Amino acid sequence: MKITAAITGVGGYVPDYVLTNQELEQLVDTTDEWITTRTGIKERRILKGKDQGSSVMGIKAVQQLLEKTNTRPEDVELLICATVTPDMLFPATANIISNATGIKNAFSYDMNAACSSFLYALATGAQFIQSGTYKKVVVVGADKMSAIVDYSDRANCIIFGDGAGAVLLEPNTEGYGVLDQVMRTDGSGEPFLHQKAGGSRRPPTVETVAAREHYIYQEGATVFKFAVTNMADVAAQVMARQQLSHDDIAWLVPHQANKRIIDATANRMGVGPDKVMLNIQRYGNTTSATIPLCLWDYEKQLRKGDNLILAAFGGGFTWGAVHVKWAYNS
Repeated sequence: MKITAAITGVGGYVPDYVLTNQELEQLVDTTDEWITTRTGIKERRILKGKDQGSSVMGIKAVQQLLEKTNTRPEDVELLICATVTPDMLFPATANIISNATGIKNAFSYDMNAACSSFLYALATGAQFIQSGTYKKVVVVGADKMSAIVDYSDRANCIIFGDGAGAVLLEPNTEGYGVLDQVMRTDGSGEPFLHQKAGGSRRPPTVETVAAREHYIYQEGATVFKFAVTNMADVAAQVMARQQLSHDDIAWLVPHQANKRIIDATANRMGVGPDKVMLNIQRYGNTTSATIPLCLWDYEKQLRKGDNLILAAFGGGFTWGAVHVKWAYNS
């Protein structure tokens, strides 16, 4: 009997503080109308407070997930945290989350593939289930993008927000769960979307901080073009391999980067707007958290047997698509 990795529960968390377009109008030269028409974003959540890292949100999402699925922390065997904003370079944010949630009998690590991190982590976690190695795997996407956003850069500061989402993967023999995936990387995309300093190439110095090199750097037009083409291409590839037409798709679950990218991707795939999960208007781009937060927001609308195509594109460049057959009615 073929084992697949089914998503058996979803947890999520967003901080209380709401950063509206009106508030951003006070910080940079922009308008609510300009932001809304170009990105679809109305507000985003920001994690405030001293010493608050991505783990704070990841812990809340995982705690909620364990509670909802009646899962004992000690039964979880692996936790992967998808993040580009770890609390610190080491230990892994996954270790911090595991410790705080009582997940003591597992190994855990971080995965960073920019905005594709959650998809990469989901595909990886699924392999541990499919191989029969583990029975319970938690994949959490958590990012505090406000930590690396320059709030004097009007092109970038309007896009990003903070949040976390988590899923539980368990074995399934009825054909539900992660059924196929296509993952891709093209390192020639580095110049167009990156963080210049803070790593071993350019460790932090007074000069790198003064030059504002610890923030997101992005060439929007190039990223937009690459994202639309590649997200749609891999989604189409997965659909062709699984012999799915756009009529067979219940939901497209796209990375929430920008509404124009989401619309263009859906159009290329032939999927109508009524089948596209969208919450960018409330949360902005939360990087590793966008896809699990969509599942969290739409969970009540999902039906057992629904075909979902998850698709993402991230800096570096990284991109991918995953076919998931939904395993439960909530």
